[in-house]
Amino acid sequence: MEENEQIRFWRGEFGQHYMGRNAPDPERLRALTRFWGRILRRVEGAPPERILEVGSNVGNNLRALRQVCGAELFALEPNQGARERLASDGVVDSEHIMNGHAGAIEMDDGAVDLAFTSGVMIHIHPDHLGQACREIHRVTRRYVACIEYFSVEPEQIRYRGHENVLFKRDFGGFWMDQHPDLQLIDYGFAWKRVTGLDNVTWWLFEKRS
Repeated sequence: MEENEQIRFWRGEFGQHYMGRNAPDPERLRALTRFWGRILRRVEGAPPERILEVGSNVGNNLRALRQVCGAELFALEPNQGARERLASDGVVDSEHIMNGHAGAIEMDDGAVDLAFTSGVMIHIHPDHLGQACREIHRVTRRYVACIEYFSVEPEQIRYRGHENVLFKRDFGGFWMDQHPDLQLIDYGFAWKRVTGLDNVTWWLFEKRS
């Protein structure tokens, strides 16, 4: 899949500024650790041994996952500065940090046990969303997690003065419509007032034959 407007946006200067706004800090890490602990408790009987974050940025989610599980971690990220930060901080082994995007993941089928996005699908143009889901679905053997802003109806939102880079919808419904083999394990809402995280909806699915 060739680079599109949205991918170039995140590889460029805006992506660098985003890194600064989302720099790791202890309070955020504690909130994400509690958040991921709640999600992974839903799969205690079969915990993932290999986890891929699609669009990891500087790895806040991966840092939290290191606190709550012993899984082997992988990161896919289009922004070079973010990849360098992942490597320099030792968040993920260097050989597990990949330059790429959701629409073209250079991993084998079923390479990981869990693949997830967090605040990434909202930045994929609707024309490319189906391809991104197919790639994520392809590389995970068992679980898919999706953590995104929610809207009942698809809508585009002006994002920090930019158009055509933030799209909200019912991403859980989109996943289920695109891939009927996915069974919903659980879903929930992270209310910023009590979690310290953004107001995001999360879904956890399991692939069933």
